Amino acid sequence: MTPLRVVFMGTPDFSVPTLEALVQAGHNIVGVYCQPDKEKGRGKQVQMPAVKVAALAHDLPVYQPVTLKSEEVEAELRALEPDVIIVIAYGKILPPWLIRLPKYGCINVHASILPKYRGAAPIHYAILNGDTKTGVTIMHMDDGLDTGDIIDVETIEILPNETTGELFERIATLGGTTINPVLERWVAGEIIATPQDDIKASHTSKITKDMGLIDWNSPAFEVANKIKALNPAPGCFTFINGKRLKLWMAESLEESSSVQPGTIVAITADSIDVATKDGILRLKEVQLDNKKRMSAGDFSRGHQLKVGMTFGE
Repeated sequence: MTPLRVVFMGTPDFSVPTLEALVQAGHNIVGVYCQPDKEKGRGKQVQMPAVKVAALAHDLPVYQPVTLKSEEVEAELRALEPDVIIVIAYGKILPPWLIRLPKYGCINVHASILPKYRGAAPIHYAILNGDTKTGVTIMHMDDGLDTGDIIDVETIEILPNETTGELFERIATLGGTTINPVLERWVAGEIIATPQDDIKASHTSKITKDMGLIDWNSPAFEVANKIKALNPAPGCFTFINGKRLKLWMAESLEESSSVQPGTIVAITADSIDVATKDGILRLKEVQLDNKKRMSAGDFSRGHQLKVGMTFGE
């Protein structure tokens, strides 16, 4: 296809495969927009967003406005004369004038099968809810939040023990392999976008650190899903002997127990079995604050855990 004048808007590493795909296809990337650099860590070192790093490696012009609502930014974007704007995990809401600026519209790559899981954390919620499939939706943006007409959907299976971090990488790659063929057909007028069914829509809220606290009065499968969903960040945690313990890997067992939820019911060489409201949770990998990750069995031996002790205190 004839190369397009593309403005790309994205910020984290999740967005990079789509940017790389557009570069490899030979499009004229006239501007790459991402969030401003941030100070990170105890040393307050300034860290560039992953998209900025990738863009600079290709000598692409990078823009990092604090807001898209200024006259200067509007003039700047109009001067770039984009044929299309590709948006993936940018982190800012686009103003109406911008959505209407490019000839072929603003195209969003969203990490769910819309209208399911609109909003900020679709991958987390797919695993949190125990879904078996997800994917990417290529959407023609409108003024709402993830409400635009659907151009294309690509689905993938969620693997049995897959974490959010692992699924993140696969969906990011899927976005990169999907964008160019879909964009070519869209520009050629071969695709008619389909309106979303708002009745079937669901929304995801931002994931917060306090969501990671384990409630042992939940069913074992829900706890196992939460541990997968919040891995690697912000992570799940509980307390044992007054110490905060991060839970990295676990699986639910269909065995039942009549003891109080949170009680250790068995300890093996590499795991700890804990009673929940419904079923047993087998802890496999854990980590005390400021310590190394280790098998649950090693942790139990190092801290003299015994059957009958209780998590959550």
